Amino acid sequence: MKTTLFILTLLTSLLGCNDKNEVFTEIPFSEIGQGYLTGNGDEGIEKSNLVIKTKTQWETLMQKMDSSGNVTDNFTETDIDFNTDMVIAVFLEVKAYYWEVKINKIENNGHNITVYGSDRPFFAASITPHPFHIVKIPKTEKQIVFNLELTE
Repeated sequence: MKTTLFILTLLTSLLGCNDKNEVFTEIPFSEIGQGYLTGNGDEGIEKSNLVIKTKTQWETLMQKMDSSGNVTDNFTETDIDFNTDMVIAVFLEVKAYYWEVKINKIENNGHNITVYGSDRPFFAASITPHPFHIVKIPKTEKQIVFNLELTE
């Protein structure tokens, strides 16, 4: 009888747990760079959400970005310690006029890390910009999920 009662109590408490009880913790991030590429897509960077965990991946991305100008010269930092940190980068497609993409918040829900962001136009341009936003967060082994509200 005690065993049955214990099992019923355990099942009730396990079934009572749901996503509504999750605790969301905001993860601080530091901005590395935000702006746009001006190579009309010649950098070879597609519309993408990137999680960069190694120095090699980071150096490859910076080389591509600098292929149409010295974009990384304006970064707040380029020497990332990948033992403690990782880089999150969001690139939009090449646009017909100026757009901005922004990572607004990064959150840990206990199961994964969610990156929230959005985009917006801001004025007409004579070039075709390729918007990006790059931030640094503490290293994690959790899955990174992107939840971006982008204008199509």
